Amino acid sequence: MTTVERTQVFLLPDLGEGLSEAEIVEWRVAVGDVVTVDQSVVEVETAKAVVDVPCPYAGRVVTLHGAAGEVRPVGQPLITIAPLDGGDEPAGHATYREEERAGSGNVLIGYGTGHGGATRRRRRPRLALAPEPTDVGPADAARADVGVSAAVGAAPADPRSPAALVISPIVRRLAREHGVDLGTVRGTGPGGVIRRADVEAALTAPAARLAAVPDPHVALAPAGDGDVIVPLTGVRKAIADKLSRSRREIPEVTIWVDVDATGLLETRAAINAATPDAPVSILALLARICLSGLRRFPQLNARVDTEGQRIVQSAGAHLGIAAQTDRGLLVPVLRDAQRLTTAELAAELAATTAAARAGNLPPARLTGGTFTLNNYGVFGVDGSTPIINHPEAALLGVGRIVDKPWVVDGQLAVRKVTQLSLTFDHRVCDGGVAGGFLRHVADCVERPAMLIAAV
Repeated sequence: MTTVERTQVFLLPDLGEGLSEAEIVEWRVAVGDVVTVDQSVVEVETAKAVVDVPCPYAGRVVTLHGAAGEVRPVGQPLITIAPLDGGDEPAGHATYREEERAGSGNVLIGYGTGHGGATRRRRRPRLALAPEPTDVGPADAARADVGVSAAVGAAPADPRSPAALVISPIVRRLAREHGVDLGTVRGTGPGGVIRRADVEAALTAPAARLAAVPDPHVALAPAGDGDVIVPLTGVRKAIADKLSRSRREIPEVTIWVDVDATGLLETRAAINAATPDAPVSILALLARICLSGLRRFPQLNARVDTEGQRIVQSAGAHLGIAAQTDRGLLVPVLRDAQRLTTAELAAELAATTAAARAGNLPPARLTGGTFTLNNYGVFGVDGSTPIINHPEAALLGVGRIVDKPWVVDGQLAVRKVTQLSLTFDHRVCDGGVAGGFLRHVADCVERPAMLIAAV
């Protein structure tokens, strides 16, 4: 058996959570490097997060399938490893298969092995650095079957333009949809490869004159001078799709109430004075109050199973926290948050939101929530009618806390006031339950001592 025959190709693993592709951000290794089992070999970005992918094989790197900026589909080659010991099977291969059969294995940081290995996937040709031909003949198709690149069909390039080095079909499609001549785009990838970011930069350049392909059924006004075109891709597209689905499927209702949060702020100050090494945030106290409310009104800790025609109330409170990041709005989830103490909630919230903003959370931490807490007061606004994080059934929003006149014991006083809003799925409950939950939350904010009675 030859060395080539004994090489092991590691495919981009099943990412789970409905993700079918990932963009290569940065290779951690190069051809010729020696890697060990479970060594991180590449950083990839999905529509949900940036993650490191460890390789389950040990040996010498023979081939890196794809360059930085390329979008790779799940199940396609990622890296090829040759053994070092001269055996018929690369080191670590048997161990990896044993773990895979057992349902474990460090396939992707933040994931288990998944259960998608037996699923048949539509094969795509492997892609390599090559100028785009104007046609794909039978010989090209035959070479594609043995790993030689076949070009993704596109309109012939301007013969006056230089040949464009493009790997990703996503990049070609993006350029085609927005009328960008790839021959005029400067590639920043290895060897001058044009990345998606390069096309997006061309789209947003002030001097760009874009001739986007119009929808034949819609009359579009031409783009004016200075218009900025922002492609709906990546996290932005994932957010748009999810929010659109929520608004389309969920009959949502929003109710709200103004509350005096002076007592809550005083309680936080007292806790932090007693435990200066483990400070508690207002968000952590609000999370604790929400969990108390969900325990009393479990109807809101639920989702609607439309296919099964049933409402599923979750046994655990998996609390989502809306976090604004450079990559867009993310909702990391604290699973079984009801099991955490208030101090543990505070620590976990701080660590989770920091990781979300840094892009270090695995996609598995961004799904599976049953209720979301959204502190939009950090943007300096009082109220909102937020869209429910599908498929959850409710979301509590908190506005800014500001000084306002408030009647206390019949006397006008200046108090710390905020607005609470609850958006809920009217299919899971009626106004009585939703109002009861919001009133419980409001009462606990105004009189935090009530939490003791609910514990």
